[in-house]
This record gives sequence, C-alpha cells and structure tokens, in this order.
Amino acid sequence: MIKTRTLGQTGLKVSAIGLGCMGMAEFYGPSNEAESIATIHRALALGVSFLDTADMYAPFTNEEMLGRAIKGRRDQVLLATKFANVRGKNGEFLGVRGDAAYVKSSCDASLRRLGVDHIDLYYQHRVDPAVPIEETVGAMADLVRTGKVRYLGMSETAPDTLRRAHKVHPITALQTEYSLWRRDV
Repeated sequence: MIKTRTLGQTGLKVSAIGLGCMGMAEFYGPSNEAESIATIHRALALGVSFLDTADMYAPFTNEEMLGRAIKGRRDQVLLATKFANVRGKNGEFLGVRGDAAYVKSSCDASLRRLGVDHIDLYYQHRVDPAVPIEETVGAMADLVRTGKVRYLGMSETAPDTLRRAHKVHPITALQTEYSLWRRDV
C-alpha cells in the first residue's frame, strides 16, 4: 500500500506518490486515451489516489479523459486541477486570468468536464499580474464555502504572493516544478 502525506496544516492527506496527467494529453508526444485510462486505473489499483490535471492541458480534453477514467471510482480519488492559463479551443495560448468571474466560471467548467460535484484541490496555475491575489483567492475561497472545492493551492507562486494569498484563505499546497530539466526552484 502506498503511504500518505499530509499537505499543509489543513489535514488533507494524499498518496505519497501522485499521478500527473498532463503528459496524457499533450507536450510529450501523441496521446492514447485507452492507454491513459488503463494507466490511471492501474495507479488506483496500486493505491495512488492523488491525480493532477489542469483545464489547459490539451485544452479541456485532459479533464474530460480523467473524468471518464474516474467515473464510478470517485471515492478512490483525491482530484486536483488548475485554472488561470487561458487557452482557446484550437490550443492557442491567450494569457493568464485571475479575476473573480473567471475563477468561478473555470471551476464550473472543470466540474462539468470532470463529471464530479467537487474538486478536492483547486490550484491557481499561474498568478495574473493584473489582478490582486486577494481578489483571486477570495473567489477561490467562495468556491470552498459553496462546496465546489475542498482545498486551495497555488502553482509557481512567489513567497510574498503566497503569504498574501494565505491571509485570505489557507493555502494547502504549493506546486513548483522540480525535475531533471528544472532544478531552479
């Protein structure tokens, strides 16, 4: 059985090994939905429960695939997704948004694509420099209050911004790339 880890001070427990689903959609070559779903099912069978995606991965289709993979298995999954990197339907990058209206509409769209009634960990993928972090996290906190989201996270966020965000609502997780290619955290 895979060990668990507690994130932050909120009590959220996740499997010590998670499965990032980005590469199942784009960036690393062609995707194969049947193989991706089989991989997710095998990970769940092995005790990996922490699954991570974002609305921008192969715009919108990664969340849809993940939703199909976890259908009937929601109780086995701690589901994380992200918003803020805006992409068009043809994959074009359109910028970053963190305004309250966008936060809420992105969450509703992710819930629909994933086929779930709540997101366990909802991250701001990138900080919108045009919107105060307090506005963005305030909108995210509203999602927690309405039950659409359980916990909040930030991705690729500077320490001062993270502190300001945490003053608005507890931030449970910080996601920062640390890999064979990026060692400059």
